[in-house]
This record gives sequence, structure tokens and C-alpha cells, in this order.
Amino acid sequence: MKWRKLGRIFCASGEYPWMRTHAANPIAESLEGSLVRIYFNCRDDANRAYVAWLLIDLDQPHKILELSRQPAFSPGPRGAFDDRGVSIGCLVTGRNRTLLYYVGWNLGRDTPWRNAIGLAEMLPDANGEPVFERIAPGPILDRDPHDPYNLSYPWVIGEAGAWKMWYGTNLTPTPDDLRDIPHAFKLAESDDGVHWRRYHQSLCLGGDLRGDCAFTRPCVIRDGDLYRMWYCHRGEVYNIGYAESHDGLHWTRKDARVGISPSPDGWDADALSYPSVFDHGSHRYMLYNGPQYGVTGFGLAVLEKS
Repeated sequence: MKWRKLGRIFCASGEYPWMRTHAANPIAESLEGSLVRIYFNCRDDANRAYVAWLLIDLDQPHKILELSRQPAFSPGPRGAFDDRGVSIGCLVTGRNRTLLYYVGWNLGRDTPWRNAIGLAEMLPDANGEPVFERIAPGPILDRDPHDPYNLSYPWVIGEAGAWKMWYGTNLTPTPDDLRDIPHAFKLAESDDGVHWRRYHQSLCLGGDLRGDCAFTRPCVIRDGDLYRMWYCHRGEVYNIGYAESHDGLHWTRKDARVGISPSPDGWDADALSYPSVFDHGSHRYMLYNGPQYGVTGFGLAVLEKS
């Protein structure tokens, strides 16, 4: 694999009170022709995460055709599991529905946050613009005896017979140094995309509590009988990794094949994070962030054909 970078697409700079900073966790929705709507997370002055979107033409990706004037999805009411932010996991379209799987944020007292996984459905407003509404006020996946600490970014594929979700879980209580939190990936399955059965004892990736220990934001595409996963992992800094699996549960890391790395300078120097891979037309693309959790915006790359 070799990805050719097309440059930075967007970085929030105070366009609205709810869009002061950041453009994190980008995901794409393919529209007609070469048009793509990209959803991303921005933050307000209180550091709460909202979902916004913009429209681009992949033939001229640096020209923003439209930017959302209102949030497509906002934090929940005070006391809800997502009252401090709604971070994008993935978008699933099919069966006449478009579903957003996301991470809900709470702030803690003795620990900085608590996360759970929520679900919302797209219900366009009177102008036809995308708006998401929660299917329920609570999470669809939360802490339990086998995931006792925190859950993070889900990626879902709606397969016939069994939906699959790869999600992040913390393996230990929150340490004093937040950089030492070990995240790993687990698998859950569902018949309807709402009610989930977890593979409690099995880790897909992660588990090493030393060095390269923070695995987050998986993105999975199925090519025939092969599952491909791009993800974010951290040693000294975050970078993008790559793995393969034939069953979705047992994965082999092949980070040397990922084909993308930080630039020598500029907005995506030093680190890469939060990859999201999608197919459009005859090309495969990757949206991604640089360092600092999306504060420098997101960029686009295209997979070069061999």
C-alpha cells in the first residue's frame, strides 16, 4: 500500500460558537457523482464535542462547497451519558436507515472522563440537511464486568446475519499519567445493530501494557474474505497502523504495510491519528488527523494503484 496525500481539507477556526476549534474523527458519506459529505467533530469554548459536516467534490477536494450552519448532533442534556460531547465512531448506511455510532463523554471527579457507546439515526430536517437523533437517552454499550473502565470509538459493519462492532476498551483503571492508559480492541456482534453480544475474553488487538499500548479509532473494510483494519496506536506519539483478519476476531498486525506517515513539516507533522478509509468510484481514500486530537484539522489521501 502507498497513500498519496492530497493535503489538509479543513480546520475549524471559530466559524460558530459551537465550532471554535478542532476537526477530528472525520468520516465520509458518498453522494452522487464525485460529491462526498464529510462529518467531523468540532468543539465549543467549553471543550464539548459536536458533530458538523462539510461538502466537497473529490475532483476538487480543497474547495468547500458547503459547511453546516447548525450542528448535526449535539451533546446530551445535563446528567446524560453524553452531556460533555459526542465523538464520531462510524456511519452505517443501509436498510433505508443511516446510523451514527458514537462515543458519549462524561466528566469525572477522580478521573477525567467516562465514556460509553451511543447510537443515533439520521433524520433530515425541513431543508434536507442531516440531523441525528438518539435512538434512546442511554448508551447501547456501557461498562460491564468484563469492560469495567471505559469504552471508546466503535466501528460497525452491518453484515447479513450478524452485525460486527470493533470497539475500544481500557484494560486498567485510569493511571495518574493519562498517556499510560492501555486501550485494546474487542469484538461484539448483533442481530439488529442495537443489541450487542460481546466476545468478553478475547482481544482483537492490544493488550501489551508497555510501550505501544494505546489502540483507538478502528476502521474496518471487508474485501472478499479479508477484513482490513486501519487504526490509531501510540508509542511516543500517535501513528496509523494496519492489520488483517479472516474472521474479524483474530488479527495480524502489518503496520509496515500501512503506507502513510507524518510529513516532515506542516499540519500533519510529528503524528497521525484517527484514520477513516472509504471507497468512492474506482478509488480508495483515507481521511485522517494529524497531532493533538484534531486541533490541526483533517486531511485526505488516496491509495495509489499498483
